[in-house]
Amino acid sequence: MSNNGTLLLSKILDDNDVQALARHNITAEHFKVAADRKAYEFIRQYAEQNRGQAPSYATVVEQVPEFFYVPQVSDSYEWLTRRLVNDAGQVDFAEFINSGQIQALFDEYKNDVPMLIDKLQEKFDNIKQRTDVRDKVGSDLKGDVEQFLSEYDRRKEGKSFKTWKSSFSNIGEYISGNMHVIYGKSGRGKSVIAAIKEAVTLAMQGATVLEWSMEMPTFEVFVRLYTEISGRIGVTHSKLESVKNELIYDGESGFNSDAIRKGRLTPEIEEAFRNFLQQVNDYIPGTIIVRGVDDMDFYDRSLRQLEADIRQTRADVVIIDPFYYLDYEKNTSRTTGGDAANTSMKLRRLTGTLQVVTLAITQADEVKESKDEEGERELTLPDRSEVKKTSALLEDAAILIAVDTDYKQGRGLVGINKGRNGGEGDVVEILYVPQIGIVREMPKGEKYVSQFDF
Repeated sequence: MSNNGTLLLSKILDDNDVQALARHNITAEHFKVAADRKAYEFIRQYAEQNRGQAPSYATVVEQVPEFFYVPQVSDSYEWLTRRLVNDAGQVDFAEFINSGQIQALFDEYKNDVPMLIDKLQEKFDNIKQRTDVRDKVGSDLKGDVEQFLSEYDRRKEGKSFKTWKSSFSNIGEYISGNMHVIYGKSGRGKSVIAAIKEAVTLAMQGATVLEWSMEMPTFEVFVRLYTEISGRIGVTHSKLESVKNELIYDGESGFNSDAIRKGRLTPEIEEAFRNFLQQVNDYIPGTIIVRGVDDMDFYDRSLRQLEADIRQTRADVVIIDPFYYLDYEKNTSRTTGGDAANTSMKLRRLTGTLQVVTLAITQADEVKESKDEEGERELTLPDRSEVKKTSALLEDAAILIAVDTDYKQGRGLVGINKGRNGGEGDVVEILYVPQIGIVREMPKGEKYVSQFDF
């Protein structure tokens, strides 16, 4: 065993700098030599009782005779702590390998290899975490100017982060490294807005979009995506009326999703649809990768698996539909809802680490609805306090996007209830006819506006 612990403690005694232990996050478990660990404990205890002062080397040797003091150690704290922590990691690694834990885990999870790997990874992550050494805390406003300018130049050249334009003017753009939350009541178009409309919009800009669709099967998601894409191209013409026989839409549109879903396209339209699918690569510079609820290999919905999928697909954008169907992280806080809160926090951290855009979909609490004089439901965006499942999503979101739509009226609302960089309270009205691929912000002055009480 090396003497890095002895050298570090000797330097601390010479420099009267017990705080070096805290600065470099050194704890008793890093000292694997018994004499060094005893000396460490005595030095810490002495400092606590003497206003942070270190004892003399003579006092330490008197209290811990087996400790071998080395005078005038000139090596830096950074070098010594890195060596000490690495030594501790070697010991922990060897102990784990030789402890029989691997065999025990194999015996327990041999019929579930993914879970076995997760358990092993968890053990190794614990060792890795204990061997991380920080050389400094944070960034210095005055001392790290060159680092700041380097990041500025990378952003100027578009190398450091990416931005993707939203379909909606009030959202503006999504910036990589940020998590955004889309929420609304059940059946109010959250998935259409985020997992279909925004997914296609971002893929058309060249993004690789990864969708975890934990409610809908892959075929259903593809139906909606193809309908949206064809609606943008305008492959056919549609004229739709509301339940009150009011004209909702009259113009270019996409294939009818219900007809695709049921396999009931007319021969002529089916031929056009097949030709469209052969050319879809020409319409989408990026791509959309879907993992549907019915995929046979989609049984692990943990953040660890999500990270693996992001890395494997090299995704720029991740859509989680819905958030509350994820395999939640362990509730370490032991508080009500702590598992969901912990998952939200770790998802936000993962988003930043991998520099992706994350769109997490969740529900809003159900509240009493109001109707107009004609008995038609009034569109109302949920309040920010109505984010369901966990309020942590509200805190972790860079943008909180509220949605309410009504396909019978052919209209909807998309609003910002929280914007880290402003925009809170901005609402846009949309034309909402998703069954033929028409979901778009209503430009002012468009002929359709006069047909609605906007």
